[in-house]
Amino acid sequence: MKRLLPLAALAALSLAGPAQAGLFDDTEARQQVINLRQELENRLETSNRGQLELANQNEQLRGEVARLRGQLEVLLNEVETLKQRQRDFYVDLDTRMRQLETAAPPAAQISADPAAETAAYEAALNLLKDGKAREALTAFESFITQYPDSGSTPGAYFWAGNAALQAKEVASAGRHFNTVLGKWPNDVVAPDAMLGLANSQQAMGDARTAQRTLQSLIERYPTSNAAQAAKQRLAKP
Repeated sequence: MKRLLPLAALAALSLAGPAQAGLFDDTEARQQVINLRQELENRLETSNRGQLELANQNEQLRGEVARLRGQLEVLLNEVETLKQRQRDFYVDLDTRMRQLETAAPPAAQISADPAAETAAYEAALNLLKDGKAREALTAFESFITQYPDSGSTPGAYFWAGNAALQAKEVASAGRHFNTVLGKWPNDVVAPDAMLGLANSQQAMGDARTAQRTLQSLIERYPTSNAAQAAKQRLAKP
């Protein structure tokens, strides 16, 4: 019997070995499943967090786009308002000029075709009112060439200067304004031409000369509307 006992014990141990090994393998597999599940949950959490952040960014972008669109609408309205004010300014100034020219005695020869002359002048002015500065400049210069002795020639030079200034042909603008001041210093457009000259000097980066021109404008034409505008310009810091 004593000899059989070791054999029985050995058999028991041999049977217990596979069971323990199976238990060990099952625990390890479970741990791997737990680890994989945790990793998957972490990835899902990271993905959800990324999607949430992306959604927040998209919402912020939508808000920014809406804000920029609102600013663009405001700017477009301001530009349109400025254009309308500019058109009104041209109409008002041209009306005042015509009234003064009508009240003043004629200083030039009578055109051979007054209707054609008036039509050419108004066509050039309408181009400027419509914002077609380069076309208006060409039209006014053509008028000056065709009707050099017209009573409207000083005005044509003046408007040509404005058209050139808008077309960023600053040197040409200065020449046209200086022509008015040199040939017709007592014409109704002379004060406004001097103001335009100051604007062209400012556009060329010569602020000091522009200030001197504004001061001269106030001294030479103190009661003009242009002189009032010059005073306001000089009063600004």
